Amino acid sequence: MDNIVKENLKRIFGFNQFRGNQQAIVDNILEGNNTFVIMPTGAGKSLCYQLPAVIKEGTAIVISPLIALMKNQVDQLNSFGINAHFLNSTLSKSETNKVKSEVQSGLTKLLYVAPESLTKEENVNFLKTANVSFVAIDEAHCISEWGHDFRPEYRKIKSIIAQIGNNLPVIALTATATPKVQQDIQRNLQMEEADLYKSSFNRTNLYYEVRPKVKNETKKEIIKYIKSQKGKSGIIYCLSRKKVEEIAELLKVNGISSAPYHAGLEGNVRVKNQDDFLNEEVDVIVATIAFGMGIDKPDVRYVIHYDVPKSLEGYYQETGRAGRDGLEGHCLMFYRYDDIIKLEKFNKDKPVNERENAKVLLQEMAAYAESSVCRRRFLLHYFGESLEKDCGYCDNCKKSKETFDGQEDVLTVIKAVKETKQRFSMDHIVSLIRGEKDDYIESYHHDRLSVFGRGREQDEVHWKTVIRQAMIFGLLEKDIENYGVILLSDKSESFEKNPYPVTLSKNHNFEEMSETVSSEEMGGMGKAYDEKLFELLKAERKKVAKAKNLPPYVIFQDPSLEEMATVYPTTRDELAQINGVGMGKVAKFGASFLKLIENYVEENEIITASDVVVKTSGTRSKVKISIIQQIDRKIDLDEIANNLNISMGELLHEIEQIIYSGTKLNINYYIHNIMDDEREDILHDYFMTADTDKIRDAMLELEDDDFSEEEIRVYRIKFISDHAN
Repeated sequence: MDNIVKENLKRIFGFNQFRGNQQAIVDNILEGNNTFVIMPTGAGKSLCYQLPAVIKEGTAIVISPLIALMKNQVDQLNSFGINAHFLNSTLSKSETNKVKSEVQSGLTKLLYVAPESLTKEENVNFLKTANVSFVAIDEAHCISEWGHDFRPEYRKIKSIIAQIGNNLPVIALTATATPKVQQDIQRNLQMEEADLYKSSFNRTNLYYEVRPKVKNETKKEIIKYIKSQKGKSGIIYCLSRKKVEEIAELLKVNGISSAPYHAGLEGNVRVKNQDDFLNEEVDVIVATIAFGMGIDKPDVRYVIHYDVPKSLEGYYQETGRAGRDGLEGHCLMFYRYDDIIKLEKFNKDKPVNERENAKVLLQEMAAYAESSVCRRRFLLHYFGESLEKDCGYCDNCKKSKETFDGQEDVLTVIKAVKETKQRFSMDHIVSLIRGEKDDYIESYHHDRLSVFGRGREQDEVHWKTVIRQAMIFGLLEKDIENYGVILLSDKSESFEKNPYPVTLSKNHNFEEMSETVSSEEMGGMGKAYDEKLFELLKAERKKVAKAKNLPPYVIFQDPSLEEMATVYPTTRDELAQINGVGMGKVAKFGASFLKLIENYVEENEIITASDVVVKTSGTRSKVKISIIQQIDRKIDLDEIANNLNISMGELLHEIEQIIYSGTKLNINYYIHNIMDDEREDILHDYFMTADTDKIRDAMLELEDDDFSEEEIRVYRIKFISDHAN
């Protein structure tokens, strides 16, 4: 048998040898044993059931939720000369009949079936008549309510298999399973006794990085990043179909070959876009997180998450599409906590249990993003695997972070878990240590414990950071049975008896970063702009501002100068494309800046990179034109926001972009409605003498005058428009 297996491995699949656990799994299935496989994306999961299916007599049933993946795998198997088909809702009646007759005549080795199709009575009756060799359940995490992609129809699979045939061997496979999910799958399939094969989740060739998601900056960063990866394949994940279309369009406008991919596209368009990506007709595919692309492409060099995924399982699976050939893969996620809140709102209509589970998964996702711990250690710990030391190959390992000795804090946490009899979740332990008297604490009389209030001077984030890092270091652990409950570990007691210094690190504050740090700096890549030119541009700005008796920021803001020092615009058109410039400002202030850049480029023999200037697609300009027209008609700003179905904050952001690009807008009519002359004078005097136009600085300076953020933002618009445009 061993010779037949090796011969087929080489002849059909073209491999000389197995990887990892593959051979043991194949042998186990050929022996007719139930098999449970946990194997990360890209480690060769499909081969584990495809090879025995070819060797065994009869047809193997493969249950898979991804229609796109079915087509992809069937095409691949057919190209190897293997008779494989799929049965799902995309087939016509005559196509379905053709598939069924080939299965019944014994020609088909693998039949891929969607779980929805499997529950149909006619299909169950048909499969009863077929000679089924075994059943493979792919994406088995869909069985678990604690999995990231729970599908109720998956929980019916066990009873349907029993109807199809007696004692059919089952192989369940998943690329992502926490210990809790693993237990859930085995129970539901009654496979507690199945042979378990678990591969390491450590993808050593992947570089993990998280950057703050900053409005308007992130799109610019993505374009710069993709242009630096010329000719390489990449995937961008977005949360909604609308965002997929928007980003795909933005990339196209900026000369990047890309295509969208989501469930709302016509089937033939989706197939074409997928094939174009596989055949390298397009470099980048932009896809929804929810749809789960079945694209098995070995040389994807980067995966970008424009939106945060709903769980770490989803994140791990999606990043796992990078570097399947074992070569480098860059996993870049843009994060802000607002996205987590948005996702929580999406869950509000789910049943209570599902909603609570989804919330826990989201909080784990936020903890990963905000943590300053080695990303690989955090991920592996989540999947029940430990890494003894930092990987050195992620953003958190590469950049310096603020650390502190957490010895006393870890002791406090261990004591709190011990005193509450290892029966409570992180939230409860944190409330107890911080001395919060809620109904829950009081009903258990936990306000009488010695640790109650011991850590009230530190905030909730601090204590959650301590608990999470203590778990990663093995000083505490999670309860698999009762999800979320914190337990003592083997190390807890010895640490309590003989404590030693524990170096912990403070979380990233992404909200603060997104306002105060340039996105390039956050990316751990150093400053992306030419610092020497930036300083020269600043000096020129100061000179122009002095001559015109204006604050420097009115001429051009720092981000505009940074962009000039990145892309070296040498023509009026190129300068007008810079964010926050526009033709109005080019005409008013541009000449001396262009001369300076031109001389600098010539002296330093620089090849200009004007193609990095982000061009926007037409839809945004339509919104801007509508705003200008409505302001000309003196329509109240609240009403304009309402007409455009956007928030007041979003409207002010759009108006700021218009005026920073040099277009004059007269909003005096609105300002006279919301403040008197005296308050206007205070704001005018402030902005005329301020070093910066940052709202936060203005709020601190004008604290005694009790201005709202909106008032300051609106007046800043008037000030810039009056003096710069």
